[in-house]
Amino acid sequence: MTEPTDYIERFLDAAWAADGLADHTLAAYRNDLTGFVRSGLFVPVRSGEAACEIDSARLPALLAERIRGGASVSTIRRQFSALRRFCAWLRLQGLLSDDPLAALEPPRMPRRLPGVLAEAQVEALLSAPDVDTALGLRDRAILEVLYAAGVRVSELTAMELPAVNLRQGLIRVTGKGGRDRLVPLGEQAVEWLSRWCEGPRHAWLGTPVSDALFISRRGSRLTRQAVWHRLRRHALAAGVADPVSPHKLRHSFATHLMNHGADLRVVQLLLGHADLATTQLYTHVASARLKSVHRQHHPRG
Repeated sequence: MTEPTDYIERFLDAAWAADGLADHTLAAYRNDLTGFVRSGLFVPVRSGEAACEIDSARLPALLAERIRGGASVSTIRRQFSALRRFCAWLRLQGLLSDDPLAALEPPRMPRRLPGVLAEAQVEALLSAPDVDTALGLRDRAILEVLYAAGVRVSELTAMELPAVNLRQGLIRVTGKGGRDRLVPLGEQAVEWLSRWCEGPRHAWLGTPVSDALFISRRGSRLTRQAVWHRLRRHALAAGVADPVSPHKLRHSFATHLMNHGADLRVVQLLLGHADLATTQLYTHVASARLKSVHRQHHPRG
C-alpha cells in the first residue's frame, strides 16, 4: 500500500528540483501536508493503483476547526496553498483524475481597519514645521495638501504647478490608471501653497525650470522617500506617538470627512477610488470611532 507520506516526499523532491525551494520552505510544506494526512484528509491507496484519494468534502470543516483552535487566517491560507500545489503535482503524475480543490477557496484575510490620526493629532502635525524657514514653509504646504486633498504620496510628488488653480482652490490629481480628478484644497491649504509657490519654490528653482509642484533645495522634484522622512520628523516634533505615514494622513482625511457627515460617494470621488466597496471601509472606521467616543463620554457607555 502506498502511503500518502511517500507522495509528499516525492513532491518535495520535485519542488526542490524545479524551483530550488529553501529548506525552511520545504519543511513548512512537509509539516502542512503531513498535518493534513494525520487529520484523515488523505485516503491511502492500494499498491498498483494510479490514484490518490483526497476527502475534499472534509476540508472546509477541517480548516474551520483549525481556526477555532487558534490558527490565524494567514496560517490557514499557507496550508491551503501547500495542499493546492501538492494536488497539482499529483494530477501531473496521473495520481489524481481531477482537482479536488477546484470548488474550494481559502478563507479571506480580514480587512484591517486603516490607522487614523485624531483631529487634534493632525492639527499638531500641521503646526510642527518651522514656517519661518524655507524648508519648514515647504513642509507645511506638503502636509496641508496631503490632509486637505487626501492624496497618495505618489500623487503628491507627481503634481505639476499647472494642475493647481489657487484662485478656485482646486487641484487636478492624476491617480491610478491615469485617471484625473479635481479635488478642493480648502482655505488653509491654498494659503500655505500660495506662500510656498511665491516664496521658496521660486527661489530654489534653477535652470531648466521645472513644473514640479514640490521640489528640493537643489531644484529637483521631491521624492516619495523625502516626503516620508520629513513627515516622520515633524510627527516626532509634534509629539505624535503613533506611527505616521502619508497614507495614514489619507485615511485620516477620509475618516474625518465621514465623521462630519460627508456622503460616501463624495468621499469616493475625492479619494479616486474606482470601486465604492473600497471606500465603504471608512464607514466602519467612522462607526468604530463614534462607538469609542460613546463609550468614553456617555454615562451608560
